[in-house]
Amino acid sequence: MRRWDRFGFFEPSVPRRAKGGIRAQSKRGTFGESWWAKRWISVLESFDIGARMGRGRNYARSGQVLSIDIEKGTVKAKVQGSRPTPYRVTIEIQSITLANWGKLVKALSHQAIFVAKLLAGEMPQDIERVFQSAGLSLFPGKSKDLKTECSCPDWSNPCKHIAAVYYLLGEEFDRDPFLIFKLRGLPREELIKMLGSGEKKPDKRKGKRKPPPAQEEKKKTLIPRPEPLPADGALFWNGSTLPEDFFGEVQIPPVSAALLKRLGNFPFWRGKERFFDALEPLYDRASTRGLALFLGEKNGP
Repeated sequence: MRRWDRFGFFEPSVPRRAKGGIRAQSKRGTFGESWWAKRWISVLESFDIGARMGRGRNYARSGQVLSIDIEKGTVKAKVQGSRPTPYRVTIEIQSITLANWGKLVKALSHQAIFVAKLLAGEMPQDIERVFQSAGLSLFPGKSKDLKTECSCPDWSNPCKHIAAVYYLLGEEFDRDPFLIFKLRGLPREELIKMLGSGEKKPDKRKGKRKPPPAQEEKKKTLIPRPEPLPADGALFWNGSTLPEDFFGEVQIPPVSAALLKRLGNFPFWRGKERFFDALEPLYDRASTRGLALFLGEKNGP
């Protein structure tokens, strides 16, 4: 049965089942959790590009996207469709010139909260205002800001394969907001370097005053001196008995999988189960088992 959208009639096709594809981790009905990821999705959906965005969501959730590579201003991906050979997708976003990046970084460096949040991996809420004051935009403002291509036979652009990559990019922005800057031409390392150089203030003093001898001697006495090695060879190799309170209070961490939560999601996760949901039970069991072994409980869980 032929279907119709604002681009005309199209023949629906059933994609081949992909193995090991990238699967969306967002809950049904949503894509992305942070405001910047949702902003990316809302901007794309506002372009009114037809029902193919909905079909792209289904592709993203079912793991049809096989790979995504992100470079400066360019995204290249492979998407499994109805044909044996995966389709090649290219998305290009207009880069911001280095001169304009210099102006933006200078404006950002004047706001300590902006720099602190960026270095903590969080996109400041008012960062778009800084871009707008410079006559620029962090996110695409119109569909013409995105140049997209797909090797599929669908004549519409963007097609559902491109749309699937759009949605997965939104989820990846959740994990690493610096990817948005990379797509606009400035990778994380270069941005941090520019922010750091903008914060440094030149020292106008020709030289530093040398502290008085009394202060120098006081500093030397505060430096801890290493203890000499034991002369007894057996004591050196076998060690000595540790005090009972050497380890302090040992207990199961109050926050489960704290390190996992700090690191965030795995980039472009391919498992059917959500990354965190798959690993958190392992952390819980390992903590319980580790405590039992430490206490010498042979029949521990």
